[in-house]
Amino acid sequence: MRHTADCIHRSAPMTVLLWGVLPYLAFVLLVAGLVWRYRYDKFGWTTRSSQLYESKLLNIASPAFHYGILFVLVGHVVGLFVPMSWTDGPGITEHTYHLFSLYGGTAAGVLTVVGILLLVYRRRTKAPVFRATTANDKLMCLVLLASIVLGMVAKLAHASGDGYNYRESIAPWSRSLFTLQPDTGLMEGVPLLYRIHAAVGMVLIAMVPYTRLVHMFSAPVQYLFRPYVVYRTRDSRQLGPRPEQRGWERAGF
Repeated sequence: MRHTADCIHRSAPMTVLLWGVLPYLAFVLLVAGLVWRYRYDKFGWTTRSSQLYESKLLNIASPAFHYGILFVLVGHVVGLFVPMSWTDGPGITEHTYHLFSLYGGTAAGVLTVVGILLLVYRRRTKAPVFRATTANDKLMCLVLLASIVLGMVAKLAHASGDGYNYRESIAPWSRSLFTLQPDTGLMEGVPLLYRIHAAVGMVLIAMVPYTRLVHMFSAPVQYLFRPYVVYRTRDSRQLGPRPEQRGWERAGF
């Protein structure tokens, strides 16, 4: 506790505000927003799907965005919350980890950005979809895109050699937040691009409950385990109960 207090005391006020206060503020806004939306806006807890207006481009853009952002989130969880000792044990060198993070993270980021740009293009070129777009949607998209792009730029700007080892600074700082003893001093020597990326990321976390991104907390995970649903067409000539027939018959597609 004394070590943490000394680190906070030696840190500049802005450093304490950004890395010792802002994370908890973002978390409070996240939790409070989720509780509020669940209690008072259950019917608004949705992505407000616009598939009815246009589906061809959506069928490309939506999977690209969702798979890309999923890989990005997994990469952040591994990079921030898996200690170096856990990867050093199996013999994964820092250079190997750096290359995997660089190429894998860049690929996931590119996939996410392509998905976002396609979704933006769709909203701008399809009049019904554009009319259904709110100012909240535009702000959310801007912050999300900025967060992803800043992360990619920060990684690529420090890609030479073994790159910047954020697992010795940003990762321990992230884990220190969960012990309620934020070691803000660890962030003082972090490259500027990484610090901007982290700050924008915390703003994005705080915004989640107040945007359509809230649907990530109600993802239909049970769909992965439910039985297949077989859809059949209805014979328009059939008015009453359908008589049973033996054997196989055409489904009428």
